[in-house]
Amino acid sequence: MKFAGRVWRLLVGIKDGLVLVFMLAFFGLIFAILTARPSPAEVRGGALVLNLDGYVVEERQRIDPFETLLARQAPVAEYQARDLVRALDAAATDERIKAVVLDLDRFLGGGQVHLVAIGEALDRVRAANKPVLAYATAYANDGLLLASHASEVWMDPMGGAMVAGPGGTRLYYKSLLDRLKIDAKVYRVGTYKSAVEPYIADGMSDAARENYQALYGALWGEWQANVAKARPKANIQLAANRPVEWVEGAGGSLARAALAGGLVDKLGTRTDFDARVVESAGEDSWSERPNAYVATDLGPWLEQLGKPTAGADIAVVTIAGEIVDGDAGPGTAGGQRIADLLDDALSMEPAGLVVRVDSPGGSVLASEQIRLAILRHKARGIPVAVSMANVAASGGYWVSTPADRIFAEPDTITGSIGIFAVVPTFNRAAQSIGINPDGVRTTPLSGQPDLLGGFTPETDQLLQAGIENGYAEFISRVAKSRNMTASAVDRIGQGRVWDGGAARQVGLVDQYGGLDDALAWTAQKAGLAEGNWHPVYLGSDETPYETLLRQWLVDDGSQEVRRDIVGMVSAGQDDLAGRLAGDLQRLLGSRGMQAYCLECPPPHVNARTSAREANSWLSTLTNFLLLDR
Repeated sequence: MKFAGRVWRLLVGIKDGLVLVFMLAFFGLIFAILTARPSPAEVRGGALVLNLDGYVVEERQRIDPFETLLARQAPVAEYQARDLVRALDAAATDERIKAVVLDLDRFLGGGQVHLVAIGEALDRVRAANKPVLAYATAYANDGLLLASHASEVWMDPMGGAMVAGPGGTRLYYKSLLDRLKIDAKVYRVGTYKSAVEPYIADGMSDAARENYQALYGALWGEWQANVAKARPKANIQLAANRPVEWVEGAGGSLARAALAGGLVDKLGTRTDFDARVVESAGEDSWSERPNAYVATDLGPWLEQLGKPTAGADIAVVTIAGEIVDGDAGPGTAGGQRIADLLDDALSMEPAGLVVRVDSPGGSVLASEQIRLAILRHKARGIPVAVSMANVAASGGYWVSTPADRIFAEPDTITGSIGIFAVVPTFNRAAQSIGINPDGVRTTPLSGQPDLLGGFTPETDQLLQAGIENGYAEFISRVAKSRNMTASAVDRIGQGRVWDGGAARQVGLVDQYGGLDDALAWTAQKAGLAEGNWHPVYLGSDETPYETLLRQWLVDDGSQEVRRDIVGMVSAGQDDLAGRLAGDLQRLLGSRGMQAYCLECPPPHVNARTSAREANSWLSTLTNFLLLDR
């Protein structure tokens, strides 16, 4: 009994110790959460520092701590475009801010529509007689587009610039699938619906090539016009079209070539640049670092700005990323999540609704779920506007059809009215390793779909009929929304992708404008005077827990990993991994009818996650190949 008593006391002691540890951890977490939000007291004036060490996006993704632990690397930082524009507009009129520092040393890019909007905000800062000073070791297209709006563009003497227009190669898998004896069963409608081509061809079709050339040509023209307007002295044509001549003319120095070509204004180290900022922002007497300047970071600056609350509510729902079934997101447009946000907002009785779309589409069922939720707001008799960002194509256009008015930018990619489905079958692969299906059918559809035994002709016809019916539904929604006949929509549909300017000409878009224009139009239609309304972004508030995770886990640039031109080019392997993972998941994943634009630039995803997924898929394919030998 004494022994049992000792064991019992030991167990009680262990239990009490674990409870104590848990309580300390719990209260430590509560303290961290309460102190996690940046304090307005941290706003010191001087220079507003935009250290863009990641991507500019429409909507930030949630931080998944378990995914981060599995990846064993911090997720890349994301900056919402509307936050950057709001921060810059406030800095232009606030006497505490003397200059803006645009740190692009670790900038990874963003959509062209977003970058143009941020560039215009930088122009407004300069118009207020406040310098905008940009710095990077190396500049690529997106960084150059932003930096061109700066008063002074600085570059490290060891750096360089690369001007490459949009476009490039896509991956095609037909020969690989033939070798693996996998049949990609494709069902589609649309001459230009080339999302399925990688699985049924080894190269681009003539129709797809025609569409790509028109689309990318328009986007490249807009990029050049924007940079030329901001920096008239920049010799974009030489840098883009004759890069070898451009660099050789500067003695082989990429940095001096950028300087001579007017892409940058000054070459200097980070210390030199900091000394220049001190001239405008003032010296930070509290810092021991050489050439330290008084600085205000983006987080505290946005925090002290608060949120507008005056007047009536205009609801804004964001549809960003691929449209999928379920609760996914933010950063991915989960149909159920967005429909729930819209339904919850009905109790607000907003004066109007603006749907902000930055999506290449995805699931037809999820797109329809979102469309019906938007219609429930429209049934209240309030004005509904759609504001298209970088991409509003395929399913992204499907969810735009309830709008009373559609706003887009010249750089917006839209259209892609078409539907497809891809289902792989493995009957040839199974037979090659000795698996032979056999059985009895009572109807042509018995046991279908049979991924190992193959599809019957009736199954093929049934699935194609479903796709054609889905396309007819898509056409009818667009026709009703745009006051067009079904045949007219079919002529501009067929999966063809349009830039914003062409989309306006063919009637898919009503007028040029950004989110602010859509909000102003909605307020005017709702009879609200200027200053008597404010936007309410549905589902955009982060909890203290999420704020804490973002501060703890996101790569904040503190490691100062800089990239020269070679490093910038090498980083493309992450994009390649992302493409591989996406293409293979689209083929082998379990998906229904898709209204997805593969021609559109893919929404940003965590490149490290994509690389790990790609490695997993590649391992699977390697095993297939080994079995085939």
